[in-house]
Amino acid sequence: MKSVTVSIDVPQTPEQVYDFLDVMAHHERFTNHYLTGWRYSGPDRGIGSCATVTAALGGVKTDVTIEVVEADPPRRIVEQNVSAAGRRQAQGTYTIEPLRTGGSHVSFTYAWARVPLADRLLGPVVRATIRRANRTVMQRLATELARHVSAAGS
Repeated sequence: MKSVTVSIDVPQTPEQVYDFLDVMAHHERFTNHYLTGWRYSGPDRGIGSCATVTAALGGVKTDVTIEVVEADPPRRIVEQNVSAAGRRQAQGTYTIEPLRTGGSHVSFTYAWARVPLADRLLGPVVRATIRRANRTVMQRLATELARHVSAAGS
């Protein structure tokens, strides 16, 4: 199945964005509109930080384990996602690029590695649902970054 990418420009520097995204618990703040019941394991940040969540999309609920498997500060964070008893595997990749005018361009790509048959049969619907949810994620991320950087500066 084709990957889905969404992005947003924010006024924070790549270092500020990376520092925020590097903490797994911060992700709950901007994804809790469809990922709930966050349970954390491993380190608080960096490779090996992990969360198990309940995803509710398109009327279906499933537990998903999210683990950071690659980190390239301040440019990239790669998460491995496993759900549907291992039948669904994907990677979520945050890419952070500096903007010439200041701030950062933040993109998130969700790429499926293993997909259950039902997801493949409904591919266009699944992709549209993920794209819509992740567009909201990007908007909420921008809001949370502003709050976080403002609070850190206080």
